[in-house]
Amino acid sequence: MTYHRGSRAVQERVGVREVADHVGRSVGQGIRPVAAAFLELQPMLVLGAADPVGGAVWASLLTGEPGFVRATGVRQISVTGGGLRGSDPLARALATPGTSVGTIALDPRTRRRMRLNGRARPTPRGFAVEADQVFSNCPKYLQKRESYEKAERPPGTPRRSAELSPGQRRFVESADTFFLATVHAHGADASHRGGNPGFVHVTSPHELRWRDYPGNSMFLTLGNLETDPRAGLLFLDWAAGTVLQLTGTARTEYAADGERMVGFTATEVVETPAASPIRWSPPEYSPANPSLP
Repeated sequence: MTYHRGSRAVQERVGVREVADHVGRSVGQGIRPVAAAFLELQPMLVLGAADPVGGAVWASLLTGEPGFVRATGVRQISVTGGGLRGSDPLARALATPGTSVGTIALDPRTRRRMRLNGRARPTPRGFAVEADQVFSNCPKYLQKRESYEKAERPPGTPRRSAELSPGQRRFVESADTFFLATVHAHGADASHRGGNPGFVHVTSPHELRWRDYPGNSMFLTLGNLETDPRAGLLFLDWAAGTVLQLTGTARTEYAADGERMVGFTATEVVETPAASPIRWSPPEYSPANPSLP
Protein backbone atom coordinates (compact mmCIF):
# COMPACT_ATOMS: atom_id res chain seq x y z
CA MET A 1 0.00 0.00 0.00
CA THR A 2 1.48 3.33 -1.05
CA TYR A 3 -0.19 5.44 1.65
CA HIS A 4 -1.08 4.78 5.25
CA ARG A 5 -3.57 6.74 7.35
CA GLY A 6 -1.03 9.40 8.32
CA SER A 7 -0.27 10.37 4.72
CA ARG A 8 -3.96 10.23 3.87
CA ALA A 9 -4.77 12.58 6.75
CA VAL A 10 -2.26 15.18 5.51
CA GLN A 11 -3.38 14.83 1.88
CA GLU A 12 -7.00 15.40 2.92
CA ARG A 13 -6.06 18.37 5.08
CA VAL A 14 -4.11 20.04 2.28
CA GLY A 15 -6.65 19.04 -0.40
CA VAL A 16 -4.38 17.03 -2.70
CA ARG A 17 -5.72 13.49 -2.41
CA GLU A 18 -6.48 13.14 -6.13
CA VAL A 19 -3.03 14.43 -7.07
CA ALA A 20 -1.47 12.03 -4.57
CA ASP A 21 -3.38 9.11 -6.05
CA HIS A 22 -2.02 9.97 -9.48
CA VAL A 23 1.56 10.33 -8.27
CA GLY A 24 1.25 7.16 -6.20
CA ARG A 25 0.82 5.07 -9.34
CA SER A 26 4.55 5.52 -9.98
CA VAL A 27 5.43 3.68 -6.77
CA GLY A 28 6.24 0.00 -7.26
CA GLN A 29 8.17 -2.82 -5.68
CA GLY A 30 10.40 -3.61 -8.64
CA ILE A 31 13.70 -1.95 -9.57
CA ARG A 32 13.61 -1.03 -13.25
CA PRO A 33 16.75 -1.33 -15.40
CA VAL A 34 17.15 2.46 -15.60
CA ALA A 35 17.02 2.65 -11.80
CA ALA A 36 19.52 -0.19 -11.45
CA ALA A 37 21.91 1.60 -13.81
CA PHE A 38 21.49 4.83 -11.82
CA LEU A 39 22.34 3.12 -8.54
CA GLU A 40 25.60 1.65 -9.85
CA LEU A 41 26.92 5.15 -10.63
CA GLN A 42 26.44 6.53 -7.12
CA PRO A 43 29.25 7.05 -4.58
CA MET A 44 26.87 7.57 -1.66
CA LEU A 45 23.62 6.38 -0.17
CA VAL A 46 21.58 7.81 2.70
CA LEU A 47 19.49 5.54 4.87
CA GLY A 48 17.06 6.04 7.72
CA ALA A 49 15.91 3.62 10.41
CA ALA A 50 15.16 3.24 14.10
CA ASP A 51 17.73 1.85 16.52
CA PRO A 52 16.28 -1.46 17.76
CA VAL A 53 17.54 -0.58 21.25
CA GLY A 54 15.82 2.54 22.49
CA GLY A 55 13.97 3.29 19.24
CA ALA A 56 15.72 6.53 18.32
CA VAL A 57 15.43 7.34 14.59
CA TRP A 58 18.60 8.31 12.74
CA ALA A 59 19.69 9.14 9.20
CA SER A 60 23.16 7.91 8.18
CA LEU A 61 25.48 8.34 5.21
CA LEU A 62 27.15 5.47 3.36
CA THR A 63 29.92 6.04 0.80
CA GLY A 64 31.93 3.79 -1.48
CA GLU A 65 33.28 3.35 -4.96
CA PRO A 66 30.52 3.45 -7.60
CA GLY A 67 28.99 0.00 -7.67
CA PHE A 68 29.13 -0.44 -3.90
CA VAL A 69 25.32 -0.26 -4.01
CA ARG A 70 23.57 -2.14 -6.78
CA ALA A 71 20.40 -4.01 -7.64
CA THR A 72 20.93 -7.72 -7.02
CA GLY A 73 17.39 -8.78 -7.81
CA VAL A 74 14.13 -7.40 -9.12
CA ARG A 75 13.25 -6.26 -5.59
CA GLN A 76 16.62 -6.14 -3.86
CA ILE A 77 19.63 -3.88 -3.50
CA SER A 78 22.91 -4.93 -1.90
CA VAL A 79 25.54 -2.73 -0.29
CA THR A 80 29.11 -4.00 -0.12
CA GLY A 81 32.35 -2.38 0.95
CA GLY A 82 30.57 0.69 2.23
CA GLY A 83 29.05 -0.43 5.50
CA LEU A 84 28.57 1.77 8.54
CA ARG A 85 31.29 2.05 11.13
CA GLY A 86 30.54 0.44 14.47
CA SER A 87 30.24 3.86 16.07
CA ASP A 88 27.43 4.95 13.73
CA PRO A 89 24.03 5.16 15.44
CA LEU A 90 22.48 2.83 12.84
CA ALA A 91 25.18 0.14 12.83
CA ARG A 92 23.14 -1.98 15.24
CA ALA A 93 19.97 -1.59 13.15
CA LEU A 94 21.66 -2.91 10.01
CA ALA A 95 22.99 -5.89 11.94
CA THR A 96 19.43 -6.81 12.96
CA PRO A 97 17.55 -8.89 10.34
CA GLY A 98 14.20 -7.45 9.30
CA THR A 99 14.91 -3.84 10.25
CA SER A 100 12.70 -1.40 8.33
CA VAL A 101 14.89 1.05 6.41
CA GLY A 102 14.37 3.91 4.01
CA THR A 103 17.09 4.71 1.48
CA ILE A 104 17.69 7.58 -0.91
CA ALA A 105 20.30 7.70 -3.66
CA LEU A 106 20.87 11.30 -4.71
CA ASP A 107 23.11 12.38 -7.59
CA PRO A 108 23.95 16.11 -7.40
CA ARG A 109 25.59 15.94 -10.84
CA THR A 110 22.30 15.18 -12.59
CA ARG A 111 19.88 16.39 -9.89
CA ARG A 112 18.23 12.97 -9.84
CA ARG A 113 17.18 10.96 -6.83
CA MET A 114 15.72 7.53 -6.17
CA ARG A 115 14.10 6.21 -3.02
CA LEU A 116 13.76 2.59 -1.96
CA ASN A 117 12.07 1.54 1.27
CA GLY A 118 12.04 -1.99 2.61
CA ARG A 119 13.59 -4.41 5.08
CA ALA A 120 17.29 -4.96 5.61
CA ARG A 121 19.27 -8.03 6.49
CA PRO A 122 23.01 -8.42 7.07
CA THR A 123 25.11 -10.21 4.45
CA PRO A 124 28.72 -11.46 4.60
CA ARG A 125 29.97 -8.30 2.83
CA GLY A 126 27.48 -5.70 4.04
CA PHE A 127 23.70 -5.76 3.91
CA ALA A 128 20.78 -6.13 1.52
CA VAL A 129 17.37 -4.44 1.39
CA GLU A 130 14.27 -6.15 0.01
CA ALA A 131 12.07 -3.43 -1.47
CA ASP A 132 8.50 -2.61 -0.51
CA GLN A 133 8.48 0.76 -2.29
CA VAL A 134 10.63 2.03 -5.16
CA PHE A 135 10.15 5.44 -6.76
CA SER A 136 11.90 8.53 -8.08
CA ASN A 137 11.36 12.19 -7.23
CA CYS A 138 11.54 15.34 -9.31
CA PRO A 139 14.70 17.51 -9.07
CA LYS A 140 12.92 20.27 -7.14
CA TYR A 141 15.07 21.95 -4.44
CA LEU A 142 18.07 19.77 -5.31
CA GLN A 143 21.33 21.72 -5.66
CA LYS A 144 23.55 20.78 -8.58
CA ARG A 145 27.19 19.89 -7.94
CA GLU A 146 29.13 19.25 -11.13
CA SER A 147 31.73 16.77 -9.87
CA TYR A 148 33.42 15.14 -6.92
CA GLU A 149 36.81 13.76 -6.02
CA LYS A 150 38.05 11.27 -3.46
CA ALA A 151 39.90 12.97 -0.61
CA GLU A 152 42.51 11.09 1.41
CA ARG A 153 41.26 11.84 4.91
CA PRO A 154 40.59 9.37 7.72
CA PRO A 155 37.31 9.79 9.60
CA GLY A 156 37.54 11.63 12.89
CA THR A 157 36.23 10.49 16.24
CA PRO A 158 32.48 11.03 16.65
CA ARG A 159 31.54 13.72 19.16
CA ARG A 160 28.25 13.15 21.00
CA SER A 161 26.23 15.71 22.89
CA ALA A 162 22.71 16.49 24.03
CA GLU A 163 22.46 19.80 22.18
CA LEU A 164 23.91 21.82 19.32
CA SER A 165 27.09 23.77 19.95
CA PRO A 166 27.50 27.29 18.48
CA GLY A 167 29.66 25.82 15.69
CA GLN A 168 27.06 23.16 14.90
CA ARG A 169 24.38 25.82 14.84
CA ARG A 170 26.35 27.72 12.18
CA PHE A 171 26.80 24.44 10.27
CA VAL A 172 23.03 23.86 10.19
CA GLU A 173 22.12 27.44 9.32
CA SER A 174 24.54 27.51 6.37
CA ALA A 175 23.25 24.22 4.91
CA ASP A 176 21.50 24.05 1.54
CA THR A 177 20.53 20.38 1.96
CA PHE A 178 19.67 17.89 4.66
CA PHE A 179 18.18 14.41 4.86
CA LEU A 180 15.24 13.42 7.02
CA ALA A 181 14.44 9.92 8.32
CA THR A 182 10.97 9.01 9.61
CA VAL A 183 9.12 5.81 10.47
CA HIS A 184 5.63 4.38 10.67
CA ALA A 185 4.13 1.17 12.00
CA HIS A 186 5.19 -0.92 9.02
CA GLY A 187 8.23 0.80 7.55
CA ALA A 188 10.74 3.65 7.33
CA ASP A 189 11.53 6.43 4.89
CA ALA A 190 14.46 8.70 4.04
CA SER A 191 13.82 11.95 2.20
CA HIS A 192 15.66 15.07 1.05
CA ARG A 193 15.09 18.71 1.95
CA GLY A 194 16.78 21.53 0.09
CA GLY A 195 16.76 25.30 -0.16
CA ASN A 196 18.98 28.36 -0.17
CA PRO A 197 21.37 28.59 2.81
CA GLY A 198 19.41 29.79 5.79
CA PHE A 199 16.25 27.79 5.01
CA VAL A 200 16.76 25.89 8.27
CA HIS A 201 16.50 28.00 11.42
CA VAL A 202 18.04 27.06 14.77
CA THR A 203 15.92 28.67 17.46
CA SER A 204 17.67 27.13 20.48
CA PRO A 205 20.40 24.52 21.16
CA HIS A 206 17.63 21.89 20.92
CA GLU A 207 15.18 23.36 18.39
CA LEU A 208 15.19 23.62 14.58
CA ARG A 209 12.51 24.88 12.21
CA TRP A 210 12.05 24.86 8.44
CA ARG A 211 9.29 25.63 5.98
CA ASP A 212 7.83 22.60 4.23
CA TYR A 213 8.09 23.59 0.57
CA PRO A 214 5.46 22.30 -1.91
CA GLY A 215 6.45 18.94 -3.37
CA ASN A 216 4.90 15.92 -5.03
CA SER A 217 1.81 15.85 -2.75
CA MET A 218 2.54 12.32 -1.49
CA PHE A 219 3.33 13.53 2.04
CA LEU A 220 5.17 10.38 3.03
CA THR A 221 7.37 12.24 5.52
CA LEU A 222 4.68 14.43 7.08
CA GLY A 223 2.35 11.43 7.01
CA ASN A 224 4.83 9.41 9.04
CA LEU A 225 5.16 12.28 11.53
CA GLU A 226 1.38 12.37 11.82
CA THR A 227 1.46 8.90 13.38
CA ASP A 228 4.97 8.76 14.90
CA PRO A 229 6.92 11.93 15.81
CA ARG A 230 10.34 10.27 15.92
CA ALA A 231 12.77 11.62 13.31
CA GLY A 232 16.43 11.79 12.40
CA LEU A 233 18.27 14.55 10.51
CA LEU A 234 21.57 14.38 8.64
CA PHE A 235 23.57 17.42 7.53
CA LEU A 236 26.65 17.02 5.31
CA ASP A 237 29.57 19.36 4.68
CA TRP A 238 29.88 18.63 0.97
CA ALA A 239 33.52 19.79 0.84
CA ALA A 240 35.04 18.79 4.18
CA GLY A 241 33.01 15.60 4.60
CA THR A 242 31.85 16.34 8.15
CA VAL A 243 28.53 14.70 9.00
CA LEU A 244 26.12 16.00 11.64
CA GLN A 245 23.39 13.61 12.80
CA LEU A 246 20.48 14.55 15.06
CA THR A 247 17.74 12.42 16.55
CA GLY A 248 14.59 13.60 18.25
CA THR A 249 10.97 14.37 17.45
CA ALA A 250 9.27 16.55 14.84
CA ARG A 251 5.88 18.16 14.49
CA THR A 252 4.07 19.94 11.66
CA GLU A 253 2.38 23.30 12.13
CA TYR A 254 -0.32 24.32 9.64
CA ALA A 255 -1.10 27.99 9.01
CA ALA A 256 -4.43 29.33 7.80
CA ASP A 257 -2.87 30.37 4.47
CA GLY A 258 -1.77 26.77 3.79
CA GLU A 259 1.88 27.26 4.68
CA ARG A 260 3.46 24.48 6.71
CA MET A 261 6.33 24.69 9.18
CA VAL A 262 8.12 21.72 10.72
CA GLY A 263 9.65 22.01 14.17
CA PHE A 264 12.27 19.54 15.37
CA THR A 265 13.44 18.94 18.94
CA ALA A 266 16.84 17.25 19.21
CA THR A 267 17.56 14.79 22.01
CA GLU A 268 21.03 13.69 20.84
CA VAL A 269 23.62 15.07 18.41
CA VAL A 270 26.55 13.23 16.78
CA GLU A 271 29.20 15.08 14.77
CA THR A 272 31.82 13.09 12.86
CA PRO A 273 34.64 15.06 11.17
CA ALA A 274 35.64 13.80 7.72
CA ALA A 275 33.05 11.03 7.87
CA SER A 276 32.75 11.20 4.08
CA PRO A 277 35.86 10.87 1.88
CA ILE A 278 34.06 12.65 -0.98
CA ARG A 279 34.75 16.30 -1.80
CA TRP A 280 32.03 17.81 -4.00
CA SER A 281 32.34 20.94 -6.13
CA PRO A 282 30.46 24.12 -5.05
CA PRO A 283 26.69 24.12 -5.58
CA GLU A 284 24.53 25.67 -8.22
CA TYR A 285 21.34 26.37 -6.31
CA SER A 286 18.07 25.01 -7.61
CA PRO A 287 15.95 27.59 -9.45
CA ALA A 288 12.98 26.19 -7.53
CA ASN A 289 14.37 27.34 -4.18
CA PRO A 290 12.12 30.03 -2.70
CA SER A 291 13.76 33.35 -1.86
CA LEU A 292 14.47 33.90 1.81
CA PRO A 293 13.61 37.07 3.72
